[in-house]
Amino acid sequence: MAPQREWFEKDYYKVLGVPSSATEKEITSAYRKLAKRYHPDANPGAEDRFKEVSAAYDVLGDPPKRKEYDEVRRMGPVGNPFAGARSRSGSGGSGGPGGFSGTFGPDDLGDLLGNLFNRGRPGATQPRMGPLRGDDLETDLHLSFQDAVEGVTTTVNVSSDASCSSCGGTGSAPGTSPVICSNCGGRGVLAENQGLFSFSQPCPKCGGTGMRVETPCPTCQGSGMERRARKVKVRIPAGVDDGQRIRLKGRGGIGPNGGPPGDLYVVVRVGQHDVFGRSGKDLTLRLPITFAEAALGATVKVPTLGAPVSLRIPPGTRSGRTFRVRGHGVPASSGAGDLLVTVEVTVPEQLTEAQREAVEALAAASASAESPRRHLGVE
Repeated sequence: MAPQREWFEKDYYKVLGVPSSATEKEITSAYRKLAKRYHPDANPGAEDRFKEVSAAYDVLGDPPKRKEYDEVRRMGPVGNPFAGARSRSGSGGSGGPGGFSGTFGPDDLGDLLGNLFNRGRPGATQPRMGPLRGDDLETDLHLSFQDAVEGVTTTVNVSSDASCSSCGGTGSAPGTSPVICSNCGGRGVLAENQGLFSFSQPCPKCGGTGMRVETPCPTCQGSGMERRARKVKVRIPAGVDDGQRIRLKGRGGIGPNGGPPGDLYVVVRVGQHDVFGRSGKDLTLRLPITFAEAALGATVKVPTLGAPVSLRIPPGTRSGRTFRVRGHGVPASSGAGDLLVTVEVTVPEQLTEAQREAVEALAAASASAESPRRHLGVE
């Protein structure tokens, strides 16, 4: 495993909150607790922290990587080749111990970094590239308001790389198999001793895999993968909200070199409802009432996602007042939300003769009452 810049700059033990003497069991336990706390599904917005914890465990949870990481940390700042490369690049002067000179960048030091730990071990080389985890994929799923509230099992269409259907992922034409690379002997790297250091680089013939495809598969041209559309079944829980991400473990991109697949994230897009709005687990509804119902009080029917229910409007209700109908909101495992009903007193644009007479009688009766605008000082 080639040392990474982060190995010199980050204390992975501190990231996981364990001492450098921690056992494998303690490291795994610490990682699981932190991964559960910062997982994007449970804690939206903590994705960077989750990636940092995962990167730390990727090194400390692998005994060979941990051993090399500990070597790096023991060397301290003096052994940081990335820092040295920046310094030399800026000054263009001597490269210090080892006799390097001129300007170097991280790419120029690739061979050196690739085998930093092979000092004093002539002929040592890196192991060839191992299995890698596949990419995480993301797709949108558009749902109706009703399906989002009630939950639904459906499918999503995903286009991604998959194992070639002709060669099964080997990259070789049917009836043939990859062979061990004769250039590197199957190691995947070529080493060159330079005194104190042993430089290594990926084998150019096999690309670092240690195997060569002599007769490429005509379907995938030797890559072992092909782009395919596939349908993935997904169960959407009741009460899912707009923009919520559903994680399907292991349904993402294929893992290179036989590695595990990535995950698939389904982003839910919820349509609007003709009657209801939504605020978290609560449904919202704007209910028109007449002036008489607001002034005298009334019992009116209001719709819900199920059967209508009765709502009592007390006398003297002001327009804009909100009433809570408990348990008639969005279903959820922690309990259904409520229905929030906001009443709006309607004013007719045209009155019948009887209505006009009634309103005029009300106005005459109200003439002797205290003006509602008295506090404004304009009466």
